[in-house]
This record gives sequence, structure tokens and C-alpha cells, in this order.
Amino acid sequence: MVKIAETEIPEQDELVIVVIKKIMPYGAFCVLPEYNDKEAFLHISEVASRWIKNIHEFISEGQRAVAKVHHIDMTKNQIDVSLKKVSEEEKKKKLEQINFEKRAEKLFEVAIAESKTKVDPQEARKRIEEQYGDLFSCLKEASEKGEIAFKDIDIPKQLKASLIEIAKKNIKKPVVTVSGIITLNCTGNEGVETIKKALSMKEKDVAIHYLGAPRYKISLTMPDYKSAEKKLSSVISSIEDFAGKKDCTFKFEREE
Repeated sequence: MVKIAETEIPEQDELVIVVIKKIMPYGAFCVLPEYNDKEAFLHISEVASRWIKNIHEFISEGQRAVAKVHHIDMTKNQIDVSLKKVSEEEKKKKLEQINFEKRAEKLFEVAIAESKTKVDPQEARKRIEEQYGDLFSCLKEASEKGEIAFKDIDIPKQLKASLIEIAKKNIKKPVVTVSGIITLNCTGNEGVETIKKALSMKEKDVAIHYLGAPRYKISLTMPDYKSAEKKLSSVISSIEDFAGKKDCTFKFEREE
């Protein structure tokens, strides 16, 4: 069996859009439109937090929803998703991200028309996405940094100028904050110092506030939700790894 290429699949715990295609008594087969309609499976236990007697009461074929990737098996070509693991705040932010991307596509079309250059829109978009991953990230960078945003992208100068002008007029820097509660217990004579060292394993733009032993609030603010989630996960993993090596107990809970 050919394994799934890592570049073709979402990451663990990533929020994705799913379209329900076929409902079975034990779950539903879905596709991921953001990943070339790659198939994913939604088990009945991941549909809702409460007991389900009839799965059709909760989902329907053709339905679009925000889901979270909760398991990937590369050897079996299997991606499992969950609806119940998605909070209302996560759902809201994911849908906002989708709207940003749709808006970026419209602005890109306007920029192509206003630049009056003979350029293949698909080729220009491909070159931009090779650098930034998506159009909105490029426009956001262009609104903040101007020409520097296109330094390594081979597209006509007129199109660059048009994209910069449109970005500066239409793209405002978004700000999202993600946070959670760390519960950290370290016993022994050096317990306090161990906790200080564990919590110091954060990056400068990550804030940690003491709530009262053994609870600490960790938060960070970034321009987009995906980057914020990725950085938060990285910091939490570093603290958890350090705590584990020092025989400390560690727990992290997302703050909604």
C-alpha cells in the first residue's frame, strides 16, 4: 500500500473543513476540500459529546462542517476527524479564516485586472502560494511590508504594485489570542526552581501569569489563528517534556 505523502494531508489537531459524503451506522465518510477532497472518516463517537441513538439526527450527507484531525495513520492511508473536539471559538475562527481566503481570491482577481499585464493568473497565483502557502498570507505581508513581500516572487512589477496597493487599502492586520491553563506540580527541595525553569521555556511573545499554585495561565497573540496554535503547541510540548524529565506532574487545558 502506498503511504500518504505528508505534504498532502493536514497536521494532527488541525482544524479542517469536511463535507459529509456517506453516512453509516458507525460513522461517516467525508472529504477534505482544502486537501484535494482527500477522504477522512468521522466515527460516531466523535460526532457529539452525548450518546447518539440515530446518527442522522446530528449530521446529513452534503453537510459542511468544521472538524479537528484527531488521528492520522500513514500506513493505512487513514485520516480520522472529530466534530465534538471542536469548540465554538475554534469553529468561529476557522470560518473566519475561510472567509479571509475567499476575500483574498477576489482581491487577487481585481489586482490582475487593474495591473493590465499579460500574465497567466494561475501561474502567478502558483508562484505566490509556493512562497506563502495562500493568497491571504501574501496580501497581509504586502500590506505591512510593501515591495519586500514580493522580493523572491517572479511576477510582473505592475502586478506587484497593484497587489500592494489593493492590500494596503483592504487588508487590516488581524489579531487572535489563544490561551490555556497549565497545572504544574514539582515536589522536592528544588520544586520551586524547577517550576521556574519549566515555565521559562517560552518564547518572548508568550505570556505566563501565576493564578495560584499550581495553576498558571499561558497566552499569546499573533496575526493568525493557525500560527498562534502552532506556537502554543510547541511551547506546551517543551514545558511538558522538561516537566516529565524532572518527575513533575503536568496538565494543560485549553481556555475557551
